[in-house]
Amino acid sequence: MADTALILVAAGRGTRAQQDVPKQYRVIAGKTVLQHTLESCAKALVFNKIIFVISENDELVSDVITRSSIDIRCTTGGASRTDSVRAGLQALREYDIEHVFIHDAARPFVSSGLLQQLSEALDTHDAAAPALPVTDALKTKSGEAFDRTTVLRMQTPQAFHYDKIMAAFDALPAGHQAADDIAIAKTHGLSLKFVEGEERNFKITYPGDFERAEHMLQTDNYMAVGQGFDVHQFEAGGTMMLCGIAIDCGYRLKGHSDADAGLHALTDAIFGALGLGDIGDHFPPTDDAHKDQDSAEFLSYAIDKISERGAELQHVDLTLICEQPKIKPHRAAMRGRIAQLCALPLERVSIKATTTEALGFTGRKEGLAAQAIATLKIPQ
Repeated sequence: MADTALILVAAGRGTRAQQDVPKQYRVIAGKTVLQHTLESCAKALVFNKIIFVISENDELVSDVITRSSIDIRCTTGGASRTDSVRAGLQALREYDIEHVFIHDAARPFVSSGLLQQLSEALDTHDAAAPALPVTDALKTKSGEAFDRTTVLRMQTPQAFHYDKIMAAFDALPAGHQAADDIAIAKTHGLSLKFVEGEERNFKITYPGDFERAEHMLQTDNYMAVGQGFDVHQFEAGGTMMLCGIAIDCGYRLKGHSDADAGLHALTDAIFGALGLGDIGDHFPPTDDAHKDQDSAEFLSYAIDKISERGAELQHVDLTLICEQPKIKPHRAAMRGRIAQLCALPLERVSIKATTTEALGFTGRKEGLAAQAIATLKIPQ
């Protein structure tokens, strides 16, 4: 199956923002603009490859990469946006990429709905981009009226079939520059679709934009804590799935799905924080459609519900209660997998293990239990 890639163009110096550091590295609400943009995109859509296009000798990007649990590759951009996007596309040549999304690093408010619209548009078109109508009257510099109904305000991300946009860039005459990537797609004859853009998806450009962005990121919220608990019995044979990791131990967890108690407990914790019932309400064990289903799909569904609510997952804490298997050898892999599924930095994922001192069903090694707590920031 071919992959979807994201290119974040972050090679600009942001001189109009009048700051000592490039605008993509300015901190707002505790994170750099680039970090906010990355997290917004990663929560909204699954990207198999992410490319940062950065300026030469960019040392500031290392902090963003260190804070993220996502696999990020960097490439050096050029003197113009067109040159930088070409560099990002070329960095993907070695991979089996089907779709590519190209986004400005200084647009941190892209939504899940917008990315989904763009993804769906690629089912029928070669390229897609968000666009907004012009609502103000337009004049030429000489004062002549200009028909605003004939123009649109373009935004990013702009989405493409990778092979077609790569071919379009390859065909560009030397030195050719374009305002955006859709312009290059049109010149090359690609079929285009405009989806409805979003006013909140603005590009941070001028000093006043930082104040606006700060205000948007610190809108009144409340913190909600959800709790989940799950138990599964052991049965001989097969491979155990626990916290998204396969463990070959000669036995597995018994259940209708893959019986991953860790992911079930975490999914329930998220549902609890959102007030959406429990996992059985959304994935009934009587439904054969969920037979042997990967529990990562349950968790991804819960993560989508967070995005739909406009909320943000802040931290997860899981406790595994068992005599066997031994958790410590697998804990790092479990944390990494859950961080990936939840689009969280690794330091916001906690996994612990304990026993019941040989008491009860876990003490008799008949099964294990998992308890999870999820902390969410939810708009009022």
